[in-house]
Amino acid sequence: MIDGKLAEQQAREYLQQQGLNFVAANVRYKFGEIDLIMEDQHTLVFIEVKYRQSQAFGGAINALGAKQIQRIRRCAEAYLQQQGINPPCRFDVIANNNAQITWIQGCF
Repeated sequence: MIDGKLAEQQAREYLQQQGLNFVAANVRYKFGEIDLIMEDQHTLVFIEVKYRQSQAFGGAINALGAKQIQRIRRCAEAYLQQQGINPPCRFDVIANNNAQITWIQGCF
């Protein structure tokens, strides 16, 4: 059995194997958090990692709600403003169902 932190580490390693470069992890603001920030060539990628032990109730892939998407977008805006950058961006999800990883690019 794995937990959320290990799922994030697995996601980071998986994305690095796919050619993405690590930028930051667990970027926190008072209104939310970004699990991973990676760079895919010249695109900054904000990644939400979802972990579930089983596929019950739709598994990890269905664990992201509208309010959470809104919080992640707000965090991304804050991060970009804080860094003083305006690169092309996208939002991805890594769904980890008990070590089975699914990568969904540009999903919101």
